[in-house]
Amino acid sequence: QVRLVESGGGLVQAGGSLRLSCAASGSRFSINAIGWYRQAPGKQRELVAGRRSGGRENYADSVKGRFTISRDNAKNTVYLQMNSLKPEDTAVYYCNALDLYGQVYWGQGTQVTVSS
Repeated sequence: QVRLVESGGGLVQAGGSLRLSCAASGSRFSINAIGWYRQAPGKQRELVAGRRSGGRENYADSVKGRFTISRDNAKNTVYLQMNSLKPEDTAVYYCNALDLYGQVYWGQGTQVTVSS
């Protein structure tokens, strides 16, 4: 079992920055991939950024060049650095992990609101 706890959301003006954190506990060494998703009101949840155990990263086209995913293994934490935020980035952001057995885990979500 893996437990994920997000933090770092909040209200920011357009053009500003936020850094989200996702702390993993439990069977964290079984994590094969970890990433961030978001869900805006009335929209489907979408992948924002992902990182596999080998270090390969992928990003949604809408955030490329603005968001960066990183991982601190010593702290068992994954970050999402979000720069040049836009109102359309407003959503609940969820941390997601996939373990070696195919089990998917989700955090509780953290709200990000970008004002224009």
